[in-house]
Amino acid sequence: MKKLFYILTVLFVVGSVSSCREDLLQQENPNNLTEEQFWKTEEDAYKAVNSIYNMFYKTGLWARWIYFRLDLTSDEGFSNSPWIELGDWTRFQYINYNFWEGNVNTWSDTYKAVFRCNQVLAYVPNIEFADQEAKERILAQAKFLRGLHYYYAGILWENVPLVLEPSKPTDQPQQNTLEEVWAQVEKDLTEAAQVLPAEWDGANVGRPTKGAAMAMLGKLYMQQHEWQQALEAFDYHIHGAGLYDLASNYEDNFRAENENNIESVFEVQFSDANIGGGEGDGPNQNMGTHRPQFFAPRDIGWSDGQARFWVVEEFKKEHTTGGEIDPRLRHTLFYPSLEEDFGVLTYGRTWQWGENEAWFSKYARDHARTGEDYFSPVNFRMIRFADVLLMYAEALNALGRTSEAYQYVDRVRARAGMAPLAEAYPAIGNNADLFLERLKMERVLELCGESVRWADLKRWGDLDTQEGVDAVAARDPDFQHFEVGVNIRLPIPQSDVDNNPNLEQNPGY
Repeated sequence: MKKLFYILTVLFVVGSVSSCREDLLQQENPNNLTEEQFWKTEEDAYKAVNSIYNMFYKTGLWARWIYFRLDLTSDEGFSNSPWIELGDWTRFQYINYNFWEGNVNTWSDTYKAVFRCNQVLAYVPNIEFADQEAKERILAQAKFLRGLHYYYAGILWENVPLVLEPSKPTDQPQQNTLEEVWAQVEKDLTEAAQVLPAEWDGANVGRPTKGAAMAMLGKLYMQQHEWQQALEAFDYHIHGAGLYDLASNYEDNFRAENENNIESVFEVQFSDANIGGGEGDGPNQNMGTHRPQFFAPRDIGWSDGQARFWVVEEFKKEHTTGGEIDPRLRHTLFYPSLEEDFGVLTYGRTWQWGENEAWFSKYARDHARTGEDYFSPVNFRMIRFADVLLMYAEALNALGRTSEAYQYVDRVRARAGMAPLAEAYPAIGNNADLFLERLKMERVLELCGESVRWADLKRWGDLDTQEGVDAVAARDPDFQHFEVGVNIRLPIPQSDVDNNPNLEQNPGY
């Protein structure tokens, strides 16, 4: 009996020790929570929505490569980089559809951003909040950001899969048409606009407002030529909110000082808080923009992106009412006679100019330092009020209300000291075609280098015919390589097409 009791005791002890050791081995890692462990509290919800903003700092998006697609591929810019394949992707010479820097990185980061939005929209509704309005605003931010990322996916690739639930590695999403993509963007932005506040408190400045959602809706309607809907969206900024106006100093829109000013509708909030930080998701991740480093003149940055010199010439065609060069040129481009034209100091920089060369100076830090780096804190103004005014004028003109459109262009011109449009170009009159042709150049003079030109060219149909492309090629010889009906959209990364039977490569590729 004692022997049996001893055996049972030993087995119990061994079993207990074994059980305790198993529990010790199955500890939860607070730094690597599962979905089941994470989506519990209001704090989790705030962390999750903030992780979506983190995607703005990724190299495929607004930290670096998307500017190559939106600015350098347009007729405003080009690449003369010694990295031939990088330059080829601004010259419509697409050989390797899996080229990381030209295509895959932006595609991948777009869908990472969408995934984070989808997580918030799927899991936050199940979290209890003390303040229901705060919960709704979190969901509205996710809808706005998903709509924003799908808008640019539509601008770049057009026929992309709409993924609206948290995805898994084995998913093979269906491909959607551009019309279906636009419909989803409209739904997301409309629902976001109904909830987002007109303004945020100081600690939350930079989150999307109702004005940001309405502006993105307006941009979306413009691309679809839904002119009346675009007017109604922009009415919020022009006649309703009373929150927006032109900044008195044009330069304030491109410096680290005076950010989020009265002209700002939506900005990507960059920071140099983590100088030296990497590109991952760690606590020391770089939150700066790399754009100035890649677009800077030689000896100041990499100079992988340049501006077309025709833009400099366009600025000089019309002087201010005081007989001076359009002052916006000084804050838009670097070019050989910049100091001669404006008496601009070079702040100790060593300029390396070639004849008829120009570089984008918006968002540069020439006033603050002699070289660029990967940690610029200058916010990217994705939408500003001047852009809204010019789009409003374009929509009015398209609806046959040309005479009403002049005043909105004149507000933009007046800040630069330019004469009213009717006075400077009386031959336009109420001719809608002539008005649009002039408006195209007004948008260049005001918005050059602000990542709107590619969408503009698509909206105007300037790339839909060989005749139109030839006219663009006269300003930008890269368009001699442009194939009508094909290069209006990027190729989908071939690896995705190969791995997903529900995807077809874009037409012509």
